[in-house]
Formats: sequence, structure tokens, C-alpha cells
Amino acid sequence: MIAAAISYIIARFTIPLLKIAALKIGFVDKPNPRKIHKEPTPLIGGLGIFISFFCTYSLLVEDFGREFWAIFSGAILIIMVGILDDWYKTHGRDFPALPKLLIQVMAAYVVFQSGISFQGFTNPLTHQYVLLPVGLQLILTILWIFGVTTVINFSDGIDGLAGGLSCISGTTLFIVALAKGQVYSAMLAIILIGADLGFLKYNRHPASIFVGDSGATFLGFILAVIALDGAFKQATVLSLFIPVLALGVPIFDNIFVVYKRFTEGKPIYKADTSQVHFRLLRAGLNQKQAVWVLYLVNICFSLTSIIILLLNQ
Repeated sequence: MIAAAISYIIARFTIPLLKIAALKIGFVDKPNPRKIHKEPTPLIGGLGIFISFFCTYSLLVEDFGREFWAIFSGAILIIMVGILDDWYKTHGRDFPALPKLLIQVMAAYVVFQSGISFQGFTNPLTHQYVLLPVGLQLILTILWIFGVTTVINFSDGIDGLAGGLSCISGTTLFIVALAKGQVYSAMLAIILIGADLGFLKYNRHPASIFVGDSGATFLGFILAVIALDGAFKQATVLSLFIPVLALGVPIFDNIFVVYKRFTEGKPIYKADTSQVHFRLLRAGLNQKQAVWVLYLVNICFSLTSIIILLLNQ
């Protein structure tokens, strides 16, 4: 709880300073036909979450081993390419998808090399642990980290959505880590929750600052790492669904979005208004109502994942 409080306070003080700096240099998201906001809005809230997360970790966690440096290095890669992507957006241009994809895969590979990976599962019939081949471990780990990073980023469409869903998912992963006695994963989760809540103070509707691609991908990256280091460890077949359900809304919504874009022959990375939050707005809900509907759905997914956890105890 102290970790969450410190992370929250750092975010509350850091983000307003970043907002002032972004307005001075023109690092703002300008309105366009696809955007809902009406005024240019600073696009650098994710950097505040990043600073809060790692400052709190440095103050409270004594473990600066191989895992930490891998997470930090991967996060640096994620946040840097995200800021570059956001900078392109502030100038009305799109950053090329391929370099961004390669850097995100590189960040996932760095994490894998540190030993944080999807290694296997417990066979429910024989109760023996099935250790996967290293090549398959690498593929599944990269797919998971890249996938969660991407779906959280795709969910960033209306005020408070990506940050709120990440907070709910992070809380679920925190509870799972505590239940399984995984202190390191629990600390990562609670620090992220504190930073996220500090950001949401400024991002709830009407938002005065946006998380940006840098922040949304950072949130997804850290959530993916927490799940790998926590919920996926020594998992049974049934408990493999715990982290998937904890991230239920962004995962299932964006599976639908990718399928829809693919079948319509559209580029997967080309932004449109096919996500569930845009569909809710078109159905007549306002931004606050749409966000709370999706919060409640994600809470239901999270409660289901906790029930699965209890069944596996």
C-alpha cells in the first residue's frame, strides 16, 4: 500500500509538469474527424506513468537483478518508440508500423532473455509439469507481450478507458500474485496501479492530458510482464485463462477488431472506429457511460479469473 501511495503521489506531481511542457512545445493531439476531443490535448501522460513506476521501484524494491534491468530496458524501448509515434501524430503523420513492431518484439525478446517467459503448464491428468521447448517458449512469450502491448494501445480511444482497464487488470494480477505468494509480481502490479490512478486523475472525462501511444503500450508491456512472472508461472491448463480474462475487454474486443479489419481487407494497424467504445458511442451512450460499461464488463471478467484461481487452490 505504501508503494501504491508513493507511485500515486509521484504521478500526481509529475504529470502536471509534463502537461505544461507539452503545451509549450506543441506536443498535443489535435482534433480531427476520427477524434472525439475538441481542443488540442497534451499527449505525454504515459511518460508520467513511466517515471512514477520506475522512481517508486527504485525507492522501495531492493532487487536490481537481471529481471529488473530487462524490464527497464524493454520499457525504455517501448516508451521511446511510443513517444516518437506520438510526435508524428502531433504533426499529422503516421509513424511506420514495421519499425514500431520490430522494437516492440525486441523489447519482448529482452524480457525473455532475462528468464521471464511462458515456460510450460501442469498437465491436469497426470499433474506433471510440461516444460515446453525453448523455441516455443520464445514464440509464446513474444506473442503474449506484443499482443497485450497492442490491445491496450488499441483500447485507448476515449477518456479514461485504457488507464481504467489497465488499473482493473493490474488489480486482478496483484490479487493473483498475492494468492500465489509471488511478492515481486505483486509489487510490480501495485506500483503500476498507483501510477495509473495518479494519471487517471487527469485523464477522466473531460481529459486534460492523454496517455498517448507511449503510455498505452507501456501499460500493456508491464501488464504482460506481470502476468508472465506471476499468473502464468507453474500454471495448470485451467489457470492459463486467468491472465487472459484479467485483460478480457481489450483482448476480446481487439480480436474482433483485427478479424473485422482482416476480412474487410484493411491494414490491421490502420486506426478506425471499429472498437467497442466507438460502437457504444454510436449506440447513444456518452463517454462516461461507455467507459463505465466497459469497466463493469472487465470487472466481471476479472472476478471470473479470480474464481478460476480459487478453484485451482
